[in-house]
Amino acid sequence: MVRDLLLDYLPGAWVKQADFNTLERINASYVSESERQRHDDMVWRLKVGDQWVWVYLILEFQSEPDPWMALRMMVYVGLLAQHLVRQGELQDGHLPAVVPLVLYNGHTPWKAPTDVAHCFGPSLPGLQTYRPHLRYHLVDEARLKLHPLAQVRNLAEALFRLERSRTPSDIFDIIKALNALLQDPQMKPLRRTLTIWLKILLRRKVPQANMTELDAINDLLEADTMLEQTIERWFDEATDKGLRQGRQEGRQEGRQEGRQSGLIRAVSLQLQLRFGPVPDWAQAQLTHATEDQLLAWVEAILTAQSLQDLMGPGPQAQANPGGKQK
Repeated sequence: MVRDLLLDYLPGAWVKQADFNTLERINASYVSESERQRHDDMVWRLKVGDQWVWVYLILEFQSEPDPWMALRMMVYVGLLAQHLVRQGELQDGHLPAVVPLVLYNGHTPWKAPTDVAHCFGPSLPGLQTYRPHLRYHLVDEARLKLHPLAQVRNLAEALFRLERSRTPSDIFDIIKALNALLQDPQMKPLRRTLTIWLKILLRRKVPQANMTELDAINDLLEADTMLEQTIERWFDEATDKGLRQGRQEGRQEGRQEGRQSGLIRAVSLQLQLRFGPVPDWAQAQLTHATEDQLLAWVEAILTAQSLQDLMGPGPQAQANPGGKQK
């Protein structure tokens, strides 16, 4: 998964020259115990020629961009660099290349700065040179320009396509492509992991799906006709339920609007009986009043001395506080 992510979504000719047989995950032993879970699985390294390149991969599973991600990344890379120095992981006395990479899957476009320099305000004269610089590469999943062909190029693209899929046929086509990519027996652990993830994805996309039926499927990647029909049925049932719920909500809103309209007519009739014809300004107040306000007028109408006493001064009185109200 990391190999495919780097190959297709990280710029630079160095990726094409990398030896992915050397790709390995590095334990986050350089951070405190409380932080270790956050950093595990995030640091990888691979060789390009005879040099190691370290990739710091941050997975952002949140709905809003983090405006301080560049600052966070500077801290993370600093901790990693200190660890490399302590471990003697140097090349001719220098630190190896570190590539900060952020994978974001939120719906809101990522507008946070990708260089930590932009987290700092304007510098005073003569201090500009001290502004720190560290840039990370952003993969904004929801706004990627994916391959236009139906086939998927690799596992990373398949995951992105599944996240953005909208129809049963989209999902099933990608499942078939994943099944073809994961036929090697060595891929069994990844198949199991992707099956778990697919079930979570389907629960999110089709909350009305039969969970018992879904959990009974051991390998969702075994793309057969029955699975395709099952996914289509889940989507159809979700659509039918959504339509029924929409009609029910519409009826409830209609009843509420009818109650409000009837209350307005009742108050208007009481005003006419008590004070005579209802002027336009008072009718406008009735039309825009809340149910609580209408009920309050009903309670006060018998003791009010005038329409203005009940509903407040009319627009002429408000415009000419020194004049007489007609």
